[in-house]
Amino acid sequence: MSNFFSKAEVTSSGRPVLLHNEVECHLLSAVDLEPEDHRHFSLLKSGLLILTTHRLIWLPSYSASTPTSASAIPLAAISHIFSSKKSLKSVFHSPRIRFQVLVSSDGRVFDPSSGSGSSSGSGSRSVVVTAVIRGKGDCDGFLVKFWDSWRARAWETTKTSSSGSGSASGSGAATGIGGGLYSSDGSVRMVGVAGILRKEQEMWESTDKSLQDAFQDLNALMSKAKEMVMLAEKMRQKLLSGTSSQTSGTNDEDMGSKEEMQDWLLSVGIISPVTKESAGALYHQQLSRQLADFVRIPLERAGGMINLIDAYCLFNRARGTELISPDDMLQACSLWEKFDVPVMLRKFDSGVMVIQNKSHSDEEVFARIKSLVTKPEALRTGISPTDAAMTLGIAPAMAKEHLLTAESKGLLCRDISPDGFRFYINLFPEIDPCNMYFVKDYGICSTWIKAVSTTGLGIGERSSTFR
Repeated sequence: MSNFFSKAEVTSSGRPVLLHNEVECHLLSAVDLEPEDHRHFSLLKSGLLILTTHRLIWLPSYSASTPTSASAIPLAAISHIFSSKKSLKSVFHSPRIRFQVLVSSDGRVFDPSSGSGSSSGSGSRSVVVTAVIRGKGDCDGFLVKFWDSWRARAWETTKTSSSGSGSASGSGAATGIGGGLYSSDGSVRMVGVAGILRKEQEMWESTDKSLQDAFQDLNALMSKAKEMVMLAEKMRQKLLSGTSSQTSGTNDEDMGSKEEMQDWLLSVGIISPVTKESAGALYHQQLSRQLADFVRIPLERAGGMINLIDAYCLFNRARGTELISPDDMLQACSLWEKFDVPVMLRKFDSGVMVIQNKSHSDEEVFARIKSLVTKPEALRTGISPTDAAMTLGIAPAMAKEHLLTAESKGLLCRDISPDGFRFYINLFPEIDPCNMYFVKDYGICSTWIKAVSTTGLGIGERSSTFR
């Protein structure tokens, strides 16, 4: 059988990778896609069907372990959608949605973005595809949105804007990813501070003009909303793709403004947020996967672990008006145990909950803490959570949790005073109970004795710390 459907890419959490300016509209679970010619075309059984403004995307059995089997049908390839007929027979079988798809001469769905085949050229024909909904989704609501998305022809607007960007890049104007200053992977094509500053100036001039046009009246603002989101996404990609070599010649004030702008633009991270209206019964599952994709960048910036409250604030800010409740957030995180995603929810003994990468290693963190706490100054005075936070590059509250965990593993000892918590290296494993006064010439205990002896205080005075 030929591979009738087009391939679709998915993220590491099993969410579809959306095209430029593509937005999700509706979802249905347990859907079969059946081309009318079963002998020549393969069938897709019991998967998740996602309707977007550009495509029908089918994901198999909601499994992220088989991303290559995800399929798609461009809405541009659909020539007709059949109206649903209510009859006595339809009461006793699963709801069905039938539509007609253009097929190229090689037996595949016509894909206008691939540049191969023609929707009306020689050798093309039509095949009727039936979507059998075996789940409990809103079939009628899906059909209505299917009609609306197909009639809106949003892919034509995207194609026009892309071709316009391409011509602009040929004339030297500042463009987004795919032309001019940026390559297809988001990296900067040009090098040199002068060239980058010139491109930034052109981009900000274009931004200023767009803002002036957008705020003339409410109707103009609504018409410019999509353009503003696209512009923010371009600026976000530019900042994320910047390298240290490009910022080495800037002063502290410029660096501060860039970091502030980066923090602001990172909040514009979700163009098509999962909602209860679009996902229905699959809301928490889809929300869980979208959250797993979203926290990837904040986790990288936070050293592999982020407080759940901080993640909740960042995620809600990125969703704009589509806010979620703390219960929705917690339920979405708890579903990660069932999915093959690279992140996990962790709860410390103190009750603090964090999100961390599965590749995040406590042993690596403990090694860095041990290196810090065995320095001569730390051997004398210990370290505070703030000291550990500066070394680990995380918040003091998170550093304190790591120090307490290291204490529970026997690596550290804790001293509580009016000044707060101080942590010291644990010397007790090197002390022989049968000969407590014997000190080896090597080891941490010997190093500690040499460190505290330089302060002029007796060892007995320092030893009281560990009693």
